[in-house]
Amino acid sequence: MSEKVILSVDDGIALVELNRPEKCNALDYELFKALVDVQKRIADMREVRAVVLTGRGKDFCSGIDIKSMFRSPSIAMRLLFKVLPWSANRAQRVSTGWRDLPVPVIAAIQGRCWGGGMQIALGADFRIANRDASLAVMEGRWGLIPDMGGTLALREQLPQDQALLLSMMAEPVTAEEARSLNLVTELAEDARERSLQLARALCERSPNALAEVKRLYKRRGFGSNGAVLFGETWGQIRAMLSKNQRIAVARQQGKERNYLPR
Repeated sequence: MSEKVILSVDDGIALVELNRPEKCNALDYELFKALVDVQKRIADMREVRAVVLTGRGKDFCSGIDIKSMFRSPSIAMRLLFKVLPWSANRAQRVSTGWRDLPVPVIAAIQGRCWGGGMQIALGADFRIANRDASLAVMEGRWGLIPDMGGTLALREQLPQDQALLLSMMAEPVTAEEARSLNLVTELAEDARERSLQLARALCERSPNALAEVKRLYKRRGFGSNGAVLFGETWGQIRAMLSKNQRIAVARQQGKERNYLPR
Protein backbone atom coordinates (compact mmCIF):
# COMPACT_ATOMS: atom_id res chain seq x y z
CA MET A 1 0.00 0.00 0.00
CA SER A 2 1.16 3.54 -0.77
CA GLU A 3 2.76 5.51 2.04
CA LYS A 4 0.42 8.38 1.12
CA VAL A 5 -2.20 6.71 3.33
CA ILE A 6 -1.21 5.20 6.66
CA LEU A 7 -3.40 2.43 8.11
CA SER A 8 -3.02 1.18 11.66
CA VAL A 9 -5.38 -1.06 13.63
CA ASP A 10 -5.54 -1.15 17.41
CA ASP A 11 -8.17 -2.93 19.50
CA GLY A 12 -10.69 -3.03 16.68
CA ILE A 13 -10.25 0.60 15.58
CA ALA A 14 -8.71 1.32 12.17
CA LEU A 15 -6.95 4.68 12.04
CA VAL A 16 -6.61 5.94 8.45
CA GLU A 17 -4.35 8.96 7.94
CA LEU A 18 -3.86 10.92 4.73
CA ASN A 19 -0.10 11.33 4.60
CA ARG A 20 0.90 14.29 2.41
CA PRO A 21 1.32 16.88 5.17
CA GLU A 22 3.88 18.84 3.12
CA LYS A 23 1.11 19.34 0.51
CA CYS A 24 -1.70 19.90 3.05
CA ASN A 25 -2.88 16.36 2.16
CA ALA A 26 -3.99 17.59 -1.26
CA LEU A 27 -5.25 14.81 -3.53
CA ASP A 28 -3.05 13.53 -6.34
CA TYR A 29 -3.77 10.39 -8.35
CA GLU A 30 -1.68 8.17 -6.05
CA LEU A 31 -3.60 9.39 -3.00
CA PHE A 32 -6.93 8.68 -4.71
CA LYS A 33 -5.74 5.17 -5.48
CA ALA A 34 -4.35 4.62 -1.98
CA LEU A 35 -7.64 5.63 -0.34
CA VAL A 36 -9.61 3.15 -2.45
CA ASP A 37 -7.05 0.44 -1.70
CA VAL A 38 -7.26 1.01 2.04
CA GLN A 39 -11.07 0.82 1.92
CA LYS A 40 -10.76 -2.61 0.30
CA ARG A 41 -8.29 -3.73 2.94
CA ILE A 42 -10.56 -2.64 5.78
CA ALA A 43 -13.55 -4.37 4.17
CA ASP A 44 -11.64 -7.67 4.45
CA MET A 45 -10.60 -7.09 8.08
CA ARG A 46 -13.49 -8.53 10.05
CA GLU A 47 -11.82 -7.61 13.32
CA VAL A 48 -12.22 -3.90 12.52
CA ARG A 49 -15.16 -2.44 14.46
CA ALA A 50 -14.82 1.28 13.69
CA VAL A 51 -12.76 3.59 11.47
CA VAL A 52 -11.28 7.00 12.27
CA LEU A 53 -10.30 8.95 9.16
CA THR A 54 -8.03 11.97 9.43
CA GLY A 55 -5.03 13.73 7.91
CA ARG A 56 -1.51 14.19 9.21
CA GLY A 57 -0.28 17.73 9.70
CA LYS A 58 -2.26 20.93 10.02
CA ASP A 59 -5.00 20.16 7.45
CA PHE A 60 -7.45 17.33 6.93
CA CYS A 61 -7.26 17.81 3.16
CA SER A 62 -7.05 21.08 1.24
CA GLY A 63 -8.60 19.62 -1.93
CA ILE A 64 -7.25 18.55 -5.31
CA ASP A 65 -3.56 18.98 -6.09
CA ILE A 66 -4.32 20.96 -9.25
CA LYS A 67 -0.76 21.00 -10.61
CA SER A 68 -0.39 17.25 -10.24
CA MET A 69 -3.87 16.25 -11.38
CA PHE A 70 -3.97 18.31 -14.56
CA ARG A 71 -0.49 17.55 -15.83
CA SER A 72 -2.03 14.87 -18.07
CA PRO A 73 -5.61 14.46 -19.41
CA SER A 74 -5.32 10.71 -18.90
CA ILE A 75 -5.28 11.16 -15.11
CA ALA A 76 -8.74 12.74 -15.06
CA MET A 77 -10.03 10.06 -17.41
CA ARG A 78 -8.74 7.28 -15.15
CA LEU A 79 -10.54 8.86 -12.19
CA LEU A 80 -13.82 9.52 -13.98
CA PHE A 81 -14.12 6.30 -15.99
CA LYS A 82 -16.91 3.92 -14.98
CA VAL A 83 -18.33 0.81 -16.59
CA LEU A 84 -21.94 1.41 -15.50
CA PRO A 85 -23.44 4.92 -15.26
CA TRP A 86 -24.87 4.33 -11.77
CA SER A 87 -21.71 2.81 -10.28
CA ALA A 88 -19.03 4.83 -8.51
CA ASN A 89 -15.82 5.68 -10.36
CA ARG A 90 -12.49 5.95 -8.55
CA ALA A 91 -12.99 9.64 -7.78
CA GLN A 92 -16.37 8.91 -6.20
CA ARG A 93 -15.21 5.85 -4.28
CA VAL A 94 -12.96 7.92 -2.02
CA SER A 95 -16.26 9.17 -0.56
CA THR A 96 -18.78 6.40 -1.20
CA GLY A 97 -16.36 3.66 -0.16
CA TRP A 98 -16.68 4.74 3.48
CA ARG A 99 -20.47 4.55 3.22
CA ASP A 100 -20.19 0.98 1.94
CA LEU A 101 -18.12 -0.29 4.85
CA PRO A 102 -20.28 -2.19 7.41
CA VAL A 103 -18.68 -0.33 10.33
CA PRO A 104 -19.02 3.23 11.67
CA VAL A 105 -16.62 5.70 10.02
CA ILE A 106 -15.68 8.93 11.81
CA ALA A 107 -13.89 11.80 10.07
CA ALA A 108 -11.67 13.82 12.43
CA ILE A 109 -11.29 17.22 10.76
CA GLN A 110 -8.58 19.75 11.46
CA GLY A 111 -7.54 22.83 9.51
CA ARG A 112 -8.84 22.97 5.97
CA CYS A 113 -11.38 20.46 4.71
CA TRP A 114 -11.97 21.87 1.23
CA GLY A 115 -13.14 20.57 -2.12
CA GLY A 116 -12.05 16.96 -2.49
CA GLY A 117 -11.32 16.86 1.24
CA MET A 118 -14.93 17.82 1.98
CA GLN A 119 -16.12 15.11 -0.39
CA ILE A 120 -14.04 12.50 1.47
CA ALA A 121 -15.35 13.66 4.85
CA LEU A 122 -18.94 13.53 3.60
CA GLY A 123 -18.49 9.80 3.05
CA ALA A 124 -18.03 9.28 6.79
CA ASP A 125 -20.95 8.52 9.09
CA PHE A 126 -19.86 11.17 11.59
CA ARG A 127 -17.75 14.30 11.19
CA ILE A 128 -16.02 15.79 14.22
CA ALA A 129 -14.22 19.08 13.61
CA ASN A 130 -11.76 21.19 15.53
CA ARG A 131 -13.28 24.53 16.43
CA ASP A 132 -10.78 26.35 14.20
CA ALA A 133 -11.39 24.13 11.16
CA SER A 134 -12.89 25.44 7.92
CA LEU A 135 -14.97 23.48 5.43
CA ALA A 136 -15.91 24.14 1.81
CA VAL A 137 -17.54 22.60 -1.22
CA MET A 138 -14.96 24.30 -3.42
CA GLU A 139 -15.42 22.91 -6.94
CA GLY A 140 -17.49 25.87 -8.15
CA ARG A 141 -14.44 28.13 -7.98
CA TRP A 142 -12.95 26.18 -10.87
CA GLY A 143 -16.11 26.18 -12.94
CA LEU A 144 -16.83 22.58 -11.93
CA ILE A 145 -19.47 20.75 -9.94
CA PRO A 146 -18.99 18.42 -6.95
CA ASP A 147 -18.45 15.00 -8.53
CA MET A 148 -16.79 12.82 -5.90
CA GLY A 149 -19.86 11.19 -4.35
CA GLY A 150 -20.28 13.61 -1.45
CA THR A 151 -23.56 14.76 -2.99
CA LEU A 152 -25.20 11.65 -1.52
CA ALA A 153 -24.49 12.82 2.02
CA LEU A 154 -24.87 16.55 1.32
CA ARG A 155 -28.47 16.14 0.19
CA GLU A 156 -29.19 13.95 3.24
CA GLN A 157 -27.56 16.21 5.82
CA LEU A 158 -28.61 19.69 4.66
CA PRO A 159 -31.80 21.38 3.48
CA GLN A 160 -31.74 21.68 -0.29
CA ASP A 161 -31.29 25.47 -0.33
CA GLN A 162 -28.26 25.28 1.98
CA ALA A 163 -26.67 22.48 -0.04
CA LEU A 164 -27.21 24.52 -3.19
CA LEU A 165 -25.75 27.65 -1.61
CA LEU A 166 -22.63 25.88 -0.38
CA SER A 167 -22.06 24.26 -3.77
CA MET A 168 -22.82 27.34 -5.86
CA MET A 169 -20.93 29.93 -3.79
CA ALA A 170 -17.94 27.63 -3.11
CA GLU A 171 -16.95 29.67 -0.06
CA PRO A 172 -15.44 28.22 3.14
CA VAL A 173 -17.52 28.16 6.30
CA THR A 174 -16.23 28.06 9.85
CA ALA A 175 -16.61 24.98 12.00
CA GLU A 176 -19.30 26.79 14.01
CA GLU A 177 -21.23 27.57 10.82
CA ALA A 178 -20.78 24.00 9.62
CA ARG A 179 -22.24 22.68 12.86
CA SER A 180 -25.26 24.98 12.60
CA LEU A 181 -25.84 23.69 9.05
CA ASN A 182 -25.53 20.05 10.21
CA LEU A 183 -22.49 19.64 7.98
CA VAL A 184 -20.53 18.32 10.98
CA THR A 185 -21.74 16.18 13.87
CA GLU A 186 -19.73 17.72 16.71
CA LEU A 187 -17.10 20.34 17.45
CA ALA A 188 -14.14 19.46 19.67
CA GLU A 189 -10.95 20.95 21.03
CA ASP A 190 -9.15 17.87 19.70
CA ALA A 191 -11.15 16.22 16.91
CA ARG A 192 -8.81 13.26 16.62
CA GLU A 193 -8.99 12.35 20.30
CA ARG A 194 -12.76 12.87 20.42
CA SER A 195 -13.16 10.67 17.32
CA LEU A 196 -11.12 7.89 18.91
CA GLN A 197 -13.21 8.24 22.07
CA LEU A 198 -16.42 7.86 20.05
CA ALA A 199 -14.93 4.90 18.16
CA ARG A 200 -14.13 3.17 21.46
CA ALA A 201 -17.70 3.77 22.67
CA LEU A 202 -19.13 2.32 19.46
CA CYS A 203 -16.96 -0.75 19.93
CA GLU A 204 -19.02 -1.45 23.08
CA ARG A 205 -22.01 -2.25 20.87
CA SER A 206 -22.67 -5.37 18.81
CA PRO A 207 -20.84 -5.07 15.47
CA ASN A 208 -23.70 -6.89 13.77
CA ALA A 209 -26.25 -4.40 15.09
CA LEU A 210 -24.07 -1.46 14.01
CA ALA A 211 -23.73 -2.93 10.51
CA GLU A 212 -27.49 -3.42 10.19
CA VAL A 213 -28.29 0.09 11.44
CA LYS A 214 -25.83 1.59 8.96
CA ARG A 215 -27.25 -0.51 6.13
CA LEU A 216 -30.79 0.60 7.03
CA TYR A 217 -30.05 4.33 7.06
CA LYS A 218 -27.50 4.52 4.29
CA ARG A 219 -29.15 2.26 1.74
CA ARG A 220 -32.85 2.27 2.52
CA GLY A 221 -33.41 5.41 4.53
CA PHE A 222 -34.57 7.40 1.51
CA GLY A 223 -36.53 4.68 -0.29
CA SER A 224 -40.27 4.08 -0.18
CA ASN A 225 -42.01 3.51 3.14
CA GLY A 226 -42.37 -0.15 2.28
CA ALA A 227 -38.67 -0.51 1.54
CA VAL A 228 -37.80 1.05 4.91
CA LEU A 229 -40.19 -1.25 6.77
CA PHE A 230 -38.81 -4.28 4.96
CA GLY A 231 -35.30 -3.10 5.75
CA GLU A 232 -36.11 -2.87 9.46
CA THR A 233 -37.58 -6.37 9.57
CA TRP A 234 -34.86 -8.06 7.54
CA GLY A 235 -32.10 -6.24 9.40
CA GLN A 236 -33.61 -7.22 12.76
CA ILE A 237 -33.76 -10.88 11.74
CA ARG A 238 -30.10 -10.79 10.70
CA ALA A 239 -29.14 -9.11 13.98
CA MET A 240 -31.14 -11.54 16.11
CA LEU A 241 -29.57 -14.55 14.39
CA SER A 242 -26.05 -13.35 15.17
CA LYS A 243 -24.12 -14.65 18.16
CA ASN A 244 -23.23 -11.07 19.02
CA GLN A 245 -26.87 -10.30 19.85
CA ARG A 246 -26.75 -12.90 22.60
CA ILE A 247 -23.43 -11.50 23.76
CA ALA A 248 -25.00 -8.01 23.89
CA VAL A 249 -27.75 -9.34 26.18
CA ALA A 250 -25.17 -11.01 28.41
CA ARG A 251 -23.17 -7.78 28.65
CA GLN A 252 -26.29 -5.85 29.66
CA GLN A 253 -26.75 -8.42 32.44
CA GLY A 254 -23.28 -7.65 33.74
CA LYS A 255 -21.54 -10.70 32.33
CA GLU A 256 -18.09 -10.31 30.83
CA ARG A 257 -18.26 -11.20 27.15
CA ASN A 258 -16.21 -10.11 24.18
CA TYR A 259 -17.91 -9.52 20.88
CA LEU A 260 -17.03 -11.80 17.99
CA PRO A 261 -16.05 -10.50 14.54
CA ARG A 262 -19.24 -9.62 12.66
